[in-house]
Amino acid sequence: MPGDRTESGRRGFGPSGFLEFYWRTRDFDASTTNYKVFLPVNPFLGSPCHTRGNCNIPSQNLKQQFQYSDNPLHARHPYRAPSDAHVVPQHHYSLKSHSPDAASENQATPNQYTLDSSAAAGCMRHDSPSGYSFTTRSSSPASQEDSHSDSTNGSPVSVSCVTEDPHDLKQKLKDLEAAMLGPDTEIVNSLESSVANQLSLDPEKWVRMMGIPRGNLKELLIACARAVEEKNSFAIDLMIPELRKMVSVSGEPLERLGAYMVEGLVARLASSGNSIYKALKCKEPKSSDLLSYMHFLYEACPYFKFGYMSANGAIAEAVKGEDMIHIIDFHISQGAQWISLLQALAARPGGPPTVRITGIDDSVSAYARGGGLELVGRRLSHIAGLCKVPFEFHPVYISSNEVEEVHLGVIPGEAVAVNFTMELHHIPDETVGTANHRDRILRMVKGLSPKVLTLVELESNTNTAPFLQRFAETLDYYTAIFESIDLTLPRNDKERINMEQHCLAREIVNLVACEGEERMERYELFGKWRARLTMAGFRPSPLSSLVNATIRTLLQTYSDNYQLAERDGALYLGWKNRPLVVSSAWH
Repeated sequence: MPGDRTESGRRGFGPSGFLEFYWRTRDFDASTTNYKVFLPVNPFLGSPCHTRGNCNIPSQNLKQQFQYSDNPLHARHPYRAPSDAHVVPQHHYSLKSHSPDAASENQATPNQYTLDSSAAAGCMRHDSPSGYSFTTRSSSPASQEDSHSDSTNGSPVSVSCVTEDPHDLKQKLKDLEAAMLGPDTEIVNSLESSVANQLSLDPEKWVRMMGIPRGNLKELLIACARAVEEKNSFAIDLMIPELRKMVSVSGEPLERLGAYMVEGLVARLASSGNSIYKALKCKEPKSSDLLSYMHFLYEACPYFKFGYMSANGAIAEAVKGEDMIHIIDFHISQGAQWISLLQALAARPGGPPTVRITGIDDSVSAYARGGGLELVGRRLSHIAGLCKVPFEFHPVYISSNEVEEVHLGVIPGEAVAVNFTMELHHIPDETVGTANHRDRILRMVKGLSPKVLTLVELESNTNTAPFLQRFAETLDYYTAIFESIDLTLPRNDKERINMEQHCLAREIVNLVACEGEERMERYELFGKWRARLTMAGFRPSPLSSLVNATIRTLLQTYSDNYQLAERDGALYLGWKNRPLVVSSAWH
C-alpha cells in the first residue's frame, strides 16, 4: 500500500507533510508493567491513526508486532527495538489542554499539538495559553481498563513533565525514532528547522518567497484573482494589502481601475457583491448628480454617440418613405438618442411621418432622471413639437426580460423598428435560467416583422467565461476605457472620479463579485450575437456608407487612438487595437 513503510521504500514527505508531523502517545501493556511510549507519527510510517491502539509486548521479548489500530484491516508494521532503546515506565496519563478551544479530556481521540522545542521534550510551559499538562487520572475510562495500583488515591496530580529531566526524555524519543526510521530522521530534523524558519518570516519575505509579483499592478491583480478562485486565503491576505497600496481613484488609468477591481475581489470573498453593486447605485446624494455624471461620460468619450448615430442611421435608412413609424426602445434611458432622429425625420422631403415611440424603463435611468417614463415622454413630445413631427409616446413600466408582445401595442400598418442599445446583455440567457429570456425576446421581436433591428453592444466576453478568464477580460477591457477617459479629464478632477465611480465602478464590481442571477453584466462577442440573431430568423443589414462617413467625422473631434473598422456586416469602434463597441443592423 502507498502508505506502508517497508524495508524497500517509504512514502514521500515534503514540507506540507512535515506540517502534519504530530507527536502522539501510545500505551503498551507489558506482562507486569504498564508503559506509555511517545511514538512520532511521521508520514514515512503512513497516515496517523485516530483510534486508540495497544499492543502486548512481553517484557522479555520485544520482537513482536505493533499496530496503530485494533482493526485487523489496518496495516501492521514490524518493530525492532534497539539494544539501547528506553521504554519509560509510566502511570496512565491523559493530555489536559489549557486552551479553551481544546477537546474534552474524556474524548478517546488524543489531542494534537505541533512540534516545537518543548513538545519534543514532552513538556509544555504552564504559563502558555496554548500549553498542555499531563495529569494522572485513575477515573479515565482508558486508564480503568488497564490500570494497576500505580495511582491509589484517585486524586489528580499535575506534573510539568513525564520525567524529571526533559532532555533525557527527548534523547530517548530520538533514540526510538532513530531505531524506527533509521537515517531518515536527519530529513525530519532538517525539515523541522526549515519550516520553523519559514513560519517566522515576516509578510514581506513571504511575498518574495511565494513569487508574488511586486511592482506590476496588472500581474498582482491577476495573481490575487487566481488566489481567490483557488480559495488560497493565505496568499489573499498577503496580496490585498499590497494592492491597496498600489491603487488610487485619482491615479493612472490602471491604478483607478485597480481600485474597483480590488473592491470587487473583496466583495466576492465576502459574498456581498450584489449588496455593494446596489450600494454603489444608491450612493448618489441626488438624482440630478447621477444624471450629470452620465452626461460627463457621454461627452468624455464617443462610445454612446457612436452607438446612437449608427443605430439612428440604420433606422432612417430602413423606414425611408414610411408614413407611420413605431420605434420600440428596450433601453430608452433619458430618451436622448431620439432627439437627432426626430430632427432628421422633420427634414424629410414630403413632410415628416407620424412617429410613435415605446420606451422600456430600467431602474438606474429612472433614479437618474428622478422620475418615471412620463418625464421622457414630455421631453420628447416637446422636441417633436418644435420639429413639427406628429408624435406619441407609449411607456412600458417593466424590465426588459419581462416584456411580452402584448405590452408593445403594435398596430397593423406601422413600420416597426426595434432598438437594443447596450441593453440585450442585461437580459438573462440559458446560462442563468431555463427561461432563456435573451433568445425568447429575439424570437418575439422577429414575430413583429420589424423593418429593422439595431444592436449596439460592448465587445467583450464575460457571459459564460469562468471567473479568472472573466476577471482578465474585464481588466483588459476597462483599462482601454479608463485610458480613453484619461485624455479628456484631469486625473484629480472630482467630477471624473464621481463619473467613474457611479457610471463604471458598479459594472466592474458586478462583473467581478457576482454570479448567477446577481451578475447583470453579461457581455458577449459579436460572433455570439450574430449566432443568436440568425437562429431567431434575422439576416444582417449592412450599415450604409453615409453612416460610416458620419461617424468618421465624429471621431475627428476625439483622439487618433480611436479606431473605426467595418467587417462581417458590423461597425466596430475601438481604442488603439482593442475593439470596444460594435454596432449592427438586422431585418
